[in-house]
Amino acid sequence: MRTVKGANSKVVVVGAGLAGLSAALHLAGRGRHVTVLERADGPGGRAGHLDLRGFQLDTGPTVLTMPDIVRDTFDAVGADMTERLPLVRLDPAYTAHFADGGNLAVHSDLDMMCEAVREFAGPAEVDRYRQLRAWLTRLYAVEYDRFIAANMDSPLEMVTKDLARLVALGGFRRLDPKIGSFLQDERLKRVFSFQALYAGESPMHALALYAVISYMDTVGGVYFPRGGMAALPLALASAAADAGVDFRYGKQVTALDRRGDRVHAVLTDTGERVACDAVVLTTEAPESYRLLGRTPRRITRLRAAPSALVLHAGVTGNRPEVGHHTISFGDAWKSTFDELISQGRLMSDPSLLITRPTATDPGLAPPGCQLLSILAPVPNLDVAPLDWRQESGPYVESLLDIVRERLLPGFEPEVSHVISPADWAERGMVAGTPFSYAHSFGQTGPFRPGNLPRGVDNVVLAGGATVPGVGVPTVLISGRLAADRITGTRSRPARTTVDLSARGAR
Repeated sequence: MRTVKGANSKVVVVGAGLAGLSAALHLAGRGRHVTVLERADGPGGRAGHLDLRGFQLDTGPTVLTMPDIVRDTFDAVGADMTERLPLVRLDPAYTAHFADGGNLAVHSDLDMMCEAVREFAGPAEVDRYRQLRAWLTRLYAVEYDRFIAANMDSPLEMVTKDLARLVALGGFRRLDPKIGSFLQDERLKRVFSFQALYAGESPMHALALYAVISYMDTVGGVYFPRGGMAALPLALASAAADAGVDFRYGKQVTALDRRGDRVHAVLTDTGERVACDAVVLTTEAPESYRLLGRTPRRITRLRAAPSALVLHAGVTGNRPEVGHHTISFGDAWKSTFDELISQGRLMSDPSLLITRPTATDPGLAPPGCQLLSILAPVPNLDVAPLDWRQESGPYVESLLDIVRERLLPGFEPEVSHVISPADWAERGMVAGTPFSYAHSFGQTGPFRPGNLPRGVDNVVLAGGATVPGVGVPTVLISGRLAADRITGTRSRPARTTVDLSARGAR
């Protein structure tokens, strides 16, 4: 594994999002003096927070999986996750609602899920689900250590026995037909393939190896921190500060003091010059490459993932019709992905993620109120350069009509906040998407922009735009991989225990 050259005792981490916090914790735990520079007034990055008239909004990710990876990040400095970040396991992980009126509670517990599948799709589909679950478990066991949680310097490093196992498991087939080789119920197939959109791909085109995301939530389980998802970066930052990390907020990095192939200091808009031996950049990809004075050398242009419009809504009274997470599937399926990704059109029959965090933590809203968020996938600004300042209002009204018709009759937000691709773009996110670059074959693993950029000896990248990719667990891993590039050592990899002999995993 290649590492940065020269001294590495003083490290500057640019950005206090999840990747930067992870890198800071792992580096501090290995005895490095770490300074974190963050342009905002506090930690979080994409995992942001907004207090809207007493409603506590998570303005970033709402789904948390793989708590062992979170625990490993705290463990880097000997901090106890259970004390600093109490987590609630959601059961069901989410509820799938279908256009025909059917509902399926998705449980990570094997027996409970088998019973739910039996009632939803019949006894024959239960055996097929067991086979799928066993395959997902094997897939994760093969992928994690070698292809997710490890640095690679060359595609040739993929050529191992694990690659042969991944090929034998069908990991390089397309996701939709691979899931279909196990399940016959079309609705059930959606439950285990919609996660491709997290990777920026259609289930019809995504590689089957991305079913590992389905393993993470449907087998590993979905969790929620008390205080909302924004509690995660706050807890990580607190642990890092206690370990001696120096946080400097309200500091916009403007340049790197570079002499030849080495950066000697990081410069801020307040005139500070922070000397360093090495730098971890977790800024948005265009900003990172601007600071470096280069872009990745690639034959084809990097393709961004689809974006999202999110409506946060506060209402009075209870809304028991929806649980913590509800996936509302439209009747259309394949055509909607074509609209979203290829045609650059708004989905004519969208599938939506509806989250009610107050179902788990009532304290996120004023007494007697509920907080909901409605996420609709939309095209990114590269494929559809829409004027979202004009489009947002009418589109939000159309989404509310859909939600009222499908799940929540009479739903009328009393307080609302909308985040559109225009807002993501204002924050410097590529193509106005919070999901960075899509995980196509040519943008996956060693083919994704690397975390050790050429032309500079002591700068490392971390975050969703580099390896291993997008998502809370993977971004935390990217911080650890960045630390590994600097120290030349590797902390214990974390993953939810995989017992291949367990019932349902045979």
